[in-house]
Amino acid sequence: MNKSIKLRLIVMNIIQWAVWGSYLTSMGSYLASVGLATRIGIFYSMQGIVSIFMPTLMGIVADKFIPAQKLLGLCHGIAGAAMAGAGLYGMTAGSEISFGILFGLYAVSVAFYMPTIALSNSVAFNILERNGYDTVKDFPPIRVFGTIGFICAMLFVNFMTNGQGVQYQHSYNQFIVSGICGLAMFLYCFTLPECPCNRNAGAQQTMSERFGLDAFKLFKDRQMAIFFIFSMLLGVALQITNGFANPFITHFQEVPEFADTWGARNANALISISQISETLGILLIPVAMRIFGIKKVMLIAMFAWVLRFGLFGAGNPGSGVWMLILSMIVYGVAFDFFNISGSLYTNMRTSEKIQNSAQGLFMLMTNGIGATIGTLSAQAVVNHFVYNAAEPNWSAAWYTFAAYALVVAFLFMILFKEPKTNDKVA
Repeated sequence: MNKSIKLRLIVMNIIQWAVWGSYLTSMGSYLASVGLATRIGIFYSMQGIVSIFMPTLMGIVADKFIPAQKLLGLCHGIAGAAMAGAGLYGMTAGSEISFGILFGLYAVSVAFYMPTIALSNSVAFNILERNGYDTVKDFPPIRVFGTIGFICAMLFVNFMTNGQGVQYQHSYNQFIVSGICGLAMFLYCFTLPECPCNRNAGAQQTMSERFGLDAFKLFKDRQMAIFFIFSMLLGVALQITNGFANPFITHFQEVPEFADTWGARNANALISISQISETLGILLIPVAMRIFGIKKVMLIAMFAWVLRFGLFGAGNPGSGVWMLILSMIVYGVAFDFFNISGSLYTNMRTSEKIQNSAQGLFMLMTNGIGATIGTLSAQAVVNHFVYNAAEPNWSAAWYTFAAYALVVAFLFMILFKEPKTNDKVA
């Protein structure tokens, strides 16, 4: 077995996730600084909208027409060029930013970046299998480096400053950093081993099967229907803190009492605790699933979201910084116990024939429909309490999100029944 393969895949994962980490948690702060605070939700919702169809389309292209590693590179090339273009536009436009131009470049970038999340996994699986590795055993330690790359990119844009002393997390430079990472990934992908197309893939499948539409038949099963609906309802929470946590923490710089606190000046570094917690939360899932079962694990996730938002509402970067830190730690449970446990439950309850489609349906309900509705709704809430209010009240916005998560948790507790067996849903 080629020992260098793992190292090459580790490098791939580091760059793959550094592209996203460069701007995902800090873009809202930049948009607020150039007068687009009321449209932050529109930018983040675009990730959910393109996730509804682009990963499926690119998956078909990789199966039949272009080797996966080359398609991964091409997608990163387009996404990186568009994101770098958004950064360069921000640099030349200054404070006179046109929403249409900036959003257009950003939309092209995320349309081609979001499919790379699945493509990079497919490339890693293919290369590992062709080199005699066990994907179940050998992929997770490689994938962890993706989260490390994400965190490193977050910290880089947090601590780097431009010529005017403005941190990258508050400027267009974060887009340029992301674009450079994307273009580096474009070049790197063409050095990876070949992942041949399967020209006959899907030859015996109907169009419904190719696009994963057969998975919607799972809604005929009452408990699976309830599970997917609540997955969508909880998916609403997924992007809220990505979009608004940085602007929220940064706004304390305008409050004399907190203006010079480390947390107010280093929002992205504070938020990075969430990603560190996420890597640790993964380790708890097998034990939690075995001890509690899917219903209690999902409820733990839902109540963790209540805490996540509630602690944001009560905390501050001064004497209340411990609440912000605790909120970041809670995020690991809130995100992993929902996303990963939900994926495991979907796999456990569906027959082999539609397992891939069922996973696609779970992603569609959570990161597609749920996240899109969530970011747009969150924007309306933040506009009401903060950006369009005579006296901005961030706490009221966070408590509103906490109340929503609490209602979803109680409804899930009442309506969802723990399956008594592991029988597959046909």
